[in-house]
Amino acid sequence: MKRVVISVSDKTGILELGKGLAELGYEIISTGGTFKTLNEAGIPVRYVTEITGFPEILDGRVKTLHPMVHAGILARDTAEHRKQLDENGIGLVDLVVVNLYPFRETIAKPDVTFEDAIENIDIGGPTMVRAAAKNQERVAIVVNPKRYTEILETLRQEGEISYALRKQLAAEAFAHTADYDKAIADYLEKQQAQEAGATSVFPETLRLTAEKAQDLRYGENPQQNAAFYRNSNSEGTLAGGVQLQGKELSYNNWVDMEAAWSLAQEFKEPACVIIKHTNPCGAALGKTPLEAYERALEADPVSAFGGIIAFNRVVDAECAQLIHERFFEVILAPEFSPEAREIFKDKKNLRLIIIGRRGGQHTSEKGWKIRTIQGGFLVQEEDLGTTPSTEWEVVTEQKPTAEDLRELEFAWQVVKHVKSNAIVLTKNGQTLGVGAGQMNRVGSVKISMEQAGDKAKGAYLASDAFFPFPDSLEEAAKAGVRAVVQPGGSIRDEEVLEVANRLNLIMVFTHRRHFQH
Repeated sequence: MKRVVISVSDKTGILELGKGLAELGYEIISTGGTFKTLNEAGIPVRYVTEITGFPEILDGRVKTLHPMVHAGILARDTAEHRKQLDENGIGLVDLVVVNLYPFRETIAKPDVTFEDAIENIDIGGPTMVRAAAKNQERVAIVVNPKRYTEILETLRQEGEISYALRKQLAAEAFAHTADYDKAIADYLEKQQAQEAGATSVFPETLRLTAEKAQDLRYGENPQQNAAFYRNSNSEGTLAGGVQLQGKELSYNNWVDMEAAWSLAQEFKEPACVIIKHTNPCGAALGKTPLEAYERALEADPVSAFGGIIAFNRVVDAECAQLIHERFFEVILAPEFSPEAREIFKDKKNLRLIIIGRRGGQHTSEKGWKIRTIQGGFLVQEEDLGTTPSTEWEVVTEQKPTAEDLRELEFAWQVVKHVKSNAIVLTKNGQTLGVGAGQMNRVGSVKISMEQAGDKAKGAYLASDAFFPFPDSLEEAAKAGVRAVVQPGGSIRDEEVLEVANRLNLIMVFTHRRHFQH
């Protein structure tokens, strides 16, 4: 008789698997909650203590850690091993189905204690997983409930699990325990660092694990291979988004989508962002998604061609109808109405992506930005949020009104997402000109003014970093700019301030920089 050991924390699909294995003639051995679940469902199952002849002890810490279990898993299909098993009354185990204590879920709870975390470190489970994976020559190990249907179908059709599939399952199993151990090591190191009063938020060892979601057609250029990897905790993020339609996403699509979605999340009011080459060519607020889209498009309709759009509200039919008239690569939104989906159906290549929300309108969960260099990584915290206007310093003789501050706040939120040296010109919650990635700041100012044209009169200017010289302000004043928001902090701040006063500009310091290198 074939034998299977089943011991799972995640009970998803376990009744269907247990019933199917029993029908195929497998003797099922189980523990604790898994035994109870199978037994109450009427599935023939033997409690592990019947096999070991030894009770569960130490509050369940020791259940399967016994030669009667592990010898049956680790034995090779040789005459010598079979002889030793027979001498000791040990039966072979052919299949092991295990998933582990919910350690990640436990430590994610806000009120978790260190003791709770430690008790959710699985020992017997990983030991069985590794034993079965090591003995892949004879034993199959299943750690992913999504595999259950495939395993049952394979056994029904072929009577056994092929060596090729066992090798594949073993690789999954070792990856599973490696990821599990990573979570434990990261948690314990963080606890130790906190107890020692360490000031660094980064671990001494950076362990990266992610699951390949797909190979991409190519990277930034056709000669570069590329792939997209997803973190295990990607729910509610861009990486966890759902594609409703359209062709496969490219490497450049993903980079631009990140830029679009990051900016769209800045705003509480309905907003639309149009991105080209990681920079916003249009961003605007509106009373509805339609109004926000119309105003974002108006900012730079030429550059918007073939761009990526992001909304922070549901895209409805009225908005979809207008978008349908133009060519875009991707549209991101929390949701699309059924009518909107129907309107976009005939655009076979247009990608529609739904992205859920994590933590409400604005996520406060600070993640890491990781960038490779030759031979290593650069790691930094995400640049979430900004200094609210209530904490800004008015430094000029001309003082801003409440309306001025609202306008400057919008400009400041947008400039944060433009590549440095970054200058953004706005009015009425709409971008008029964007100067991005120039080698000097006055160059970015001139580009933004050129885009804005006559609309620059009475507009609001945001700079992601301080002005090293007053020449940028002189260019802004020539165009009729009303007010400027910038971090301040230059050794020439006094000189810049003097020019701002002479030109009757309003200027405020945020005392916070938002470089995007």
